[in-house]
Amino acid sequence: MSTLPVRPNYRKNRARRILIGVAVVALIAGFNGPALYRYGSAEYHEYKINRPEYKAANGHWDYLDVPAEFRINTIHAALLHTGKVLLIAGSGNNQKNFDAKKFESVLWDPKTDKFKLIPTPKDMFCAGHTQLPDGKLLVAGGTKRYEKLEGDVTKAGGLMIVHNEDPDKPITLPAGTRFTGKENGKTFVSKDPVLVEKAAKVFDKNTGRFLRTEAGLGRIYVEAEKSGKAYETGTEDNYRVHGLSGTDVRNVYGIAQKLALDKKDFQGIKEAYEFDPVAEKYITVDPMNEARWYPTLTTLKDGKVLSLSGLDEIGQIVPGKDEIYDPKTKKWEYTGIERRFPTYPAIFLLDNGKLFYSGSNAGYGPADVGRDPGVWDLETNEFEKIPGLSDPDRMETSATVMLPPAQDQKFMVIGGGGVGESQKSSDKSRLVDLKDPSPRFKDGPSLDRGTRYPSASLLPDDSVLVTGGSEDYRGRSGSNVLEARTYDPRTGTYKRVADPRVGRNYHSGSVLLPDGRVMIFGSDSLFADDANTKPGVFEQRIEIYTPPYLFRDSRPEVTGGPKSVKRGKSGEFTVKNAASVKSAKLMRPSAVTHVTDVDQRSIALEMTKTATGVEVTVPKKRALVPSGWYMLFLTDDKGTPSEGVWVEVP
Repeated sequence: MSTLPVRPNYRKNRARRILIGVAVVALIAGFNGPALYRYGSAEYHEYKINRPEYKAANGHWDYLDVPAEFRINTIHAALLHTGKVLLIAGSGNNQKNFDAKKFESVLWDPKTDKFKLIPTPKDMFCAGHTQLPDGKLLVAGGTKRYEKLEGDVTKAGGLMIVHNEDPDKPITLPAGTRFTGKENGKTFVSKDPVLVEKAAKVFDKNTGRFLRTEAGLGRIYVEAEKSGKAYETGTEDNYRVHGLSGTDVRNVYGIAQKLALDKKDFQGIKEAYEFDPVAEKYITVDPMNEARWYPTLTTLKDGKVLSLSGLDEIGQIVPGKDEIYDPKTKKWEYTGIERRFPTYPAIFLLDNGKLFYSGSNAGYGPADVGRDPGVWDLETNEFEKIPGLSDPDRMETSATVMLPPAQDQKFMVIGGGGVGESQKSSDKSRLVDLKDPSPRFKDGPSLDRGTRYPSASLLPDDSVLVTGGSEDYRGRSGSNVLEARTYDPRTGTYKRVADPRVGRNYHSGSVLLPDGRVMIFGSDSLFADDANTKPGVFEQRIEIYTPPYLFRDSRPEVTGGPKSVKRGKSGEFTVKNAASVKSAKLMRPSAVTHVTDVDQRSIALEMTKTATGVEVTVPKKRALVPSGWYMLFLTDDKGTPSEGVWVEVP
């Protein structure tokens, strides 16, 4: 008699498997409980941040898919009026790239996600930049030589001041000119040519009687002919210049202080370029009078551009010799006044034509020179200091934004750290109202921890996205701040939003895109591990933050309107769902590096409803609305913005 096969007891076996699994998990947890917890937490976190209700409340971060051939060490970024973003690396803080003259720029189109390599003529690493009235981007300065740390320097070197006492002619000394000390007998060689101006004749102002001549001066970097400590100098000496003849032997000489094997800082270049967004190429313009590395470029009310600070061609901070670029003539001229600032000073154009220096800066300069915030009148060189700044010794690597609307002339200074490689950092958000007859800083809400290098981008709903940074210098000891928040100027409060996935510190920044998203790029950690034992690697990943307002059901849609609206004039724009539109604004596109962006501003517009949309009026003040291209955003009653529409203000 045949027997039926025994059917397995699936319910009983399943229970047995669950018990075995629990036992195995318990055993593993006994060895590595925290790791198991982290794994579970990570899974849950991914689940949570991708839920629609979470995105609607907190926004969402995504990686930008950049093909390998377009991944660069992005250090500078600017939004162009074509809607594309120019990413600039230059040599990208990479000595090998610099030595190979490998200088890189990439153009990214957010609408199509297409990328394009842009031929880059010079090393624009650590240049300055700003938007010009015609929509081009001015880029000036960059890198002539990389720094050499103490211990890596094999030849003593430093600054040689060349004097020319001939009042009748200047003199040019070629690269390779040799200088020998009269007392120390040591010979040093110049690395570049130098023009030494002729001496100036000084006369008595009252009688016109000749008094004296003042030698013309030239500054040049020199290195010892031979390597080693024996060729250092310890004191000032006069130097004979080789290769001269006739009266030049007597009239031309060098004076140098200590020439040593100490650290040699980066050196700047004078070259300047305009990037044409339509032709998509760099165009050479007249070079600056001063070489600059880490300069700030600020657009003035007449459309000209002020260039200031930076390290010069011998690695010393430019001694207050500010200059102005005229986009019409493509030429630079000195301002005729001197005021010293640390490098990358955050200097903004105010609506009265004066300039506001917030105290934010990056990198180089004495701790006691040019650090005080204030309002600067460029015409008179008067500088009115603003008191009340908290953590004034922790302003390096802080971020500054002109809060919306720009008409209020209110600023916020966020985070920052001590000078140089200091471990100190600030959690402060300082606020100042420059419409106040006696402006004074006061503290706003604090960050969770001290934060150097925070990125801050104005959003079209009138909030500010603050993200990234690190508690210690260049992310040391695993101190990157993986947090993001928005600041509401109306309530004076922060709100935590979705956290970014990538830590961002030195050489990072953020840019508002025309569709209302924000791109954040860069980061140059000193170390790759929390123990500070492995050298860091430049962060090439780019993230895109989609704010909560883009997870709503609908948004205003601008379907037509003028491409240009003059100051004081109005323009009519056709809009779908116009009934819901509550406000309008012009937003100036970013040009950011080292979390310094003095271009971005959000200008509220007067608005009236029309039969087919809205009519907006641009304010009359030229200094409030500098000539150039802007994104027009319309926002509805929930604060949801339209896509930005490009409008030129001539």
